[in-house]
Amino acid sequence: MGLGLPDGGHLTHGYYTAKKKITASSIYFQSFPYRVDPATGIIDYPQLETNANLFKPRLVVCGGSAYPRDWDYGRLRKIADAQGAYLLSDMAHISGLVAAGEQSSPFEHCDVVTTTTHKTLRGPRAGLIFFRKDKEADLEARVNAAVFPACQGGPHNNTIAGIAVALKQAADPAFKAYAKQVRANAAAMAQVLFKHGYRLQTDGTENHLILWDLRPIGLTGSKVEKICDAAHITLNKNAVAGDTSALVPGGVRIGASALTSRSMVEADVEPCESRKTLPMFRSYLLAPIPSSCLPTSSVLSPSSASPSNAPSESRRVPAPSRADLPSHQKEAGSKKLADFVKAYEQGTGEAPKLIKELKEDVMKFATSFPLPGVLDTSSIKRPEGVNV
Repeated sequence: MGLGLPDGGHLTHGYYTAKKKITASSIYFQSFPYRVDPATGIIDYPQLETNANLFKPRLVVCGGSAYPRDWDYGRLRKIADAQGAYLLSDMAHISGLVAAGEQSSPFEHCDVVTTTTHKTLRGPRAGLIFFRKDKEADLEARVNAAVFPACQGGPHNNTIAGIAVALKQAADPAFKAYAKQVRANAAAMAQVLFKHGYRLQTDGTENHLILWDLRPIGLTGSKVEKICDAAHITLNKNAVAGDTSALVPGGVRIGASALTSRSMVEADVEPCESRKTLPMFRSYLLAPIPSSCLPTSSVLSPSSASPSNAPSESRRVPAPSRADLPSHQKEAGSKKLADFVKAYEQGTGEAPKLIKELKEDVMKFATSFPLPGVLDTSSIKRPEGVNV
């Protein structure tokens, strides 16, 4: 059992559709998803426990790729124990925060903990597997054999060296300051979006990411991802709770780690809001929010955010009327993604001009921060034709 993909889980945690098993974890194993409470966006632990009693899992997986809250590992341990199941934490996205003590640690409760090393841990593209040595005598041998020779042809010593460097950095007090700042920056960005009337899954964040629900404004995550790519803003389309298709996701996922590594702090978020970037982004792409779609709860700060005090009020996602649709969507003439892209790439309306202005403002903002490891960025030669 793993958190369902539309609810913030990872594709590899057993995802399948009504017509097709998508990943190896659902093809070779019988999987069953658990979900978040649609009213709060927080994992529905009571329903998970009920479903576990019916499904009788041998493995419960906790961890996700787009879940902006912390995990109740103690409760998950009790659910797994009731079924005689292993508890595995895939902390790939939050391992850097766990290492710095900015998220709950899964090690006390889980039998196996896995992580990639290239996300908040800021290491090379690789992975780590931790396992308990005080539970089953052969668990170590089984895990090692599953890695090699079962799955891996051989180690990459350069990558292993990179992991060692990353772990040494994670033990430095400066890394804890980075992790704390990541959470603070994510909360600050969430607060700005929320203040402007946009809906966020779980009404905020307590880790490094924000999951922005675009359904109230009549856009898909695919379209916002495309428009942001054109303006040099990196984010990705992502399913949100209640989506009926992962191929047409209703939201986007925004992370704070990269800009934090480039020295961004909360004070930089408000100046960003006061620049042209967000007002232009709002008026051009996202349109005014209909009053019936406005959120009613406040964003939780890193210090106060927890599943126990998350908002409980259920909010429907009303479909916006034609008059409420973003101007770019109207300019596209249809709901097709290809027409949406064509409107700002080849259109004769306001789209190309506004995208150009937005891109320039984004570049000015981004280049105002230093590059890690580069003491003097003034010596960097810009490519011909790039004006910042």
